[in-house]
Amino acid sequence: MKLLKNPGWFGRQQREKVLNPAADDSGYTYFGLRHLPAEKKKDAVRRHFNQVAPRYDFMNTVLSFGVHYAWKRAAVAMMGLAPGDRVLDVCGGTGDLAVYAAGRIGGQGRVFVYDMNTEMMRAGMIRPENQRLGGRIHYVHGDAECMALPDNCFDAAMVGFGIRNLTHVKQGFAEMYRVLKPGGRMMCLEFSRPVNPVFREVYDLYSFYAMPLIGRLLAGSSQSYACLSETIRMFATAEELKSILAETGFESVSYKRLTNGIAAIHTGRKPERT
Repeated sequence: MKLLKNPGWFGRQQREKVLNPAADDSGYTYFGLRHLPAEKKKDAVRRHFNQVAPRYDFMNTVLSFGVHYAWKRAAVAMMGLAPGDRVLDVCGGTGDLAVYAAGRIGGQGRVFVYDMNTEMMRAGMIRPENQRLGGRIHYVHGDAECMALPDNCFDAAMVGFGIRNLTHVKQGFAEMYRVLKPGGRMMCLEFSRPVNPVFREVYDLYSFYAMPLIGRLLAGSSQSYACLSETIRMFATAEELKSILAETGFESVSYKRLTNGIAAIHTGRKPERT
């Protein structure tokens, strides 16, 4: 299998185009290397996750060597959840973060997985770990850029490895801000750019050779996993994401890099008075 095309790490102007399709007058944005009309991106994302949903959790574990579980546990721990909290899991998919959160909020707490992809949520609903906490986890089908939820209703909101797939990333964060109660906590776990240049080169080789090959052998699709790597290289840096969250209105925004910066956990808080 030949090495797939590595788009390289996008520059600032290109990244801004992905974050904000209105940055120019073309009306186009990206999903992986696909350059498509902004209004078509949601359908492209939906089809992509429909395809990978049946083996999504298994492939995540294989491709990350299980490290993604440690990342997710650490991210939820940083939210400081309390018994009885109401938590929103945006782009929650199969509910990994929701399960960890549900374990911290007790029997009176609730987690709402909010996702536009019903196949991903169905795959999560049948997992034993989700079913054991069934009374605490609820599933809502909807668009993260325009959530059918009231203002100021959640104690915490989180998103894990999903925000970069939105058409309008800043609108997704604005919606998270809107539905949080004053003083509510926000967490974003997302892939990022490795810090060390040598490590970054090794990561690129793994991303555009090993990952698509494993995807073809175990899931029957090399392109789906090449697309994953492409979207990562087009997304905001950790420092840029911190600025976006501050511009959205969150305060005390900070981030923690994981595994040399392959991923980063951003946290913040909605001000008590808004």
